Amino acid sequence: MSEFRIEKRRAEASLTLSNGTVARGWFFLAGSRASLSGPERVADVLNAEGGFFPFEVNDEAGSHTVVYNSSQVVEVRLLGDAGEAQRDPGYALATERHVEILLSTGHTVVGRVRIYRPEGRDRLSDYARVHEMFRYVETAEATLLLNSAHIVEFRETSAT
Repeated sequence: MSEFRIEKRRAEASLTLSNGTVARGWFFLAGSRASLSGPERVADVLNAEGGFFPFEVNDEAGSHTVVYNSSQVVEVRLLGDAGEAQRDPGYALATERHVEILLSTGHTVVGRVRIYRPEGRDRLSDYARVHEMFRYVETAEATLLLNSAHIVEFRETSAT
């Protein structure tokens, strides 16, 4: 085994691509990174660098690794670790906003977002200007990562 090999763990997810294709499979996550405290998360992989990321799919052709263009991913549904968003530092202190989000696919996501800004700067419009491309949205069914390039509209709603 190479001394340069980095052990990875797998995180199950489904991807919705801009062409409507849905791929179910696994992300490869490092146990740690120099720029992070704790294990790598799916959001860390997607927000680390622009371009492409590896994703293992198991389809009629069998199990194989595909390299996807992150700009073409509209939505990532986390299937194995719904608590990933809660590992953000300050999660419990962040302002929670209930939202409806219209995506470029025409799909509307209803859920909650966390805004990590000081009081008075924690509006939905402040959240919209965050530089991270992929952002967590927690719904009643799952934790999602949405590509902000495919978000058409945010709307704050009352808690349900």
